[in-house]
Amino acid sequence: MRILIVEDEVKTASFLSKGLKESGFVVDIVDNGIDGLSALEQNNYDLAILDIMLPLLDGWSVLSVIRNKDIQTRILLLTAMDSVDDRVKGLELGADDYLVKPFAFSELLARIRTLLRRGTATEIQKIHCADLEIDAIKHRVTRNNIRIDLTPKEFQLLLLLARRPGEVFSRTVIAEQVWDMNFDSDTNVVDVAIRRLRNKVDDPFEHKLIHTIRGVGYAFEQK
Repeated sequence: MRILIVEDEVKTASFLSKGLKESGFVVDIVDNGIDGLSALEQNNYDLAILDIMLPLLDGWSVLSVIRNKDIQTRILLLTAMDSVDDRVKGLELGADDYLVKPFAFSELLARIRTLLRRGTATEIQKIHCADLEIDAIKHRVTRNNIRIDLTPKEFQLLLLLARRPGEVFSRTVIAEQVWDMNFDSDTNVVDVAIRRLRNKVDDPFEHKLIHTIRGVGYAFEQK
């Protein structure tokens, strides 16, 4: 799961990032509303922790813009603004939850997990791209109606890429998501796994779906 933290207090952002990474999440941090809005527009996050009192663009505005653009990333507002009116405003603008500072990390983590569980029932179970079909429930992959046998890790890697077509995944993110490991630049486990996956999913077929973005990582899309 990938979480964005939009927080200008360095200590708070560092504390959140450390705790969330230790809990198994992939975390990005930005320290102002403009960059937070840009990150939400350009990436598919499972959840964003959004402060309200931010430089350049406040959290209210960020939330309002993304909801008007129908960006459905789950939003947890984390702020020192604790009035009932503020809570109501946040929820009416489209926040999924509202937590007041100071807070216990255990409560924050519980709220995050609750929010993330809400989306599992509607998560896409079948993915189609060109002549490829992935059944996430049955762990079944076919291309041009030909069954493709993948190892569990190969399937997890393909699912990670295919659920976010067009998004570029760095080797670091892939390693964290698929292998639950911190990426070591001297380790080529991701490149080897991509190569093996391509041998099965792309090489026997005309249209290639897994693409290398030089110097950045990998993306899945029909070109």
